[in-house]
Amino acid sequence: MGSDSVALVHDYLLVSRGAERTFAAIAECWPEAPIYTLLYDEEGTGGRFADREVRTSYLQRLGVGQRGFRSLLPAFPHATRSLPLDRYELIVSSSSAFAHGVARRRGARHVCYCHTPFRYAWFERERALGEVSPLLRRPLDHALWRTREADRRASRDVTRYIANSAITRERIRRYWGRESTVVHPPVEVERFRAREDPEPFFLVVTELVRHKRVDLALEAAARAKMPIRVVGEGPDRARLEARYGERGGLATFLGRVDDAELAGLYARARALVLPNVEEFGIAAVEAQAAGRPVVAVGAGGALETVVDGETGILVEPDDVDALARSLAGIDFARFDPERIAAHARTFSKQAFQRRLRAEVGSSVDS
Repeated sequence: MGSDSVALVHDYLLVSRGAERTFAAIAECWPEAPIYTLLYDEEGTGGRFADREVRTSYLQRLGVGQRGFRSLLPAFPHATRSLPLDRYELIVSSSSAFAHGVARRRGARHVCYCHTPFRYAWFERERALGEVSPLLRRPLDHALWRTREADRRASRDVTRYIANSAITRERIRRYWGRESTVVHPPVEVERFRAREDPEPFFLVVTELVRHKRVDLALEAAARAKMPIRVVGEGPDRARLEARYGERGGLATFLGRVDDAELAGLYARARALVLPNVEEFGIAAVEAQAAGRPVVAVGAGGALETVVDGETGILVEPDDVDALARSLAGIDFARFDPERIAAHARTFSKQAFQRRLRAEVGSSVDS
């Protein structure tokens, strides 16, 4: 199948986080294919797609960026269906919310790489409602109900799902009644180097939104009296910084940092703290690529990326005391940086692309 018959789709390209980096690796598999997305910010995505043909939905004209795109939620399903994809024989989408809902012509194939079903519509509805004012809760709840209905319909029109992890595979089965194959996301492991002399601070790398549970990591560090640095931005930063930034001077908020600075932070940290149940958790593999262990909740993607006792420590979810005891009591010097880095290399971009091409190829040929 020629590249002129292939289209690539991602929800929205506004920042450069795990899903966007994964999509960049997907896009490399079809270098001539056009990219469709609801919203696009070339600067926000670090120029990763600057040399590609990127086509956006009609919502792009509103000039909404990362800070305000959530206000457009009710319009996203329709905008997704309106993307003009009827000329393509193969659509490869990358979806953590809406991209799996694109329309295809009869006879075309649609393979969806699913990061997760839309979390606020399916398994974090109460959290979503709790983040808005009481006046907005009823209309938001209605919008989420409509999103679930649109999601179910969309899932029936996808030729094949590929899940990024076991927990996502289970959610695809539970919510949409569809089976899927797991292909773990790519990690640019070659960007990182292990070192033998870490500094006495812990690290959190994530988007600062409530469902990432950064407050759990910060509370554990405070109880353990251990310094912790937070890389990331988001609507929850002000609350977290107000509560923990002045608490003994242990928590430092660094905002977004570039790739080179992040690689240095990983290598110098005592360990990465992963406080949330992640679908996969690219930061956990990045830290291991830099030779550093991970302290993670023992659920979700961490069960597939962290070898308990060898490349990190797994603790019970939502147990801040257990997390604090690990931060204070574990001898992190006993972990072998080279062994940790070797484990991380099994999640390389090349391995991901090889597996993805095979899965998409089998879907086209079947």
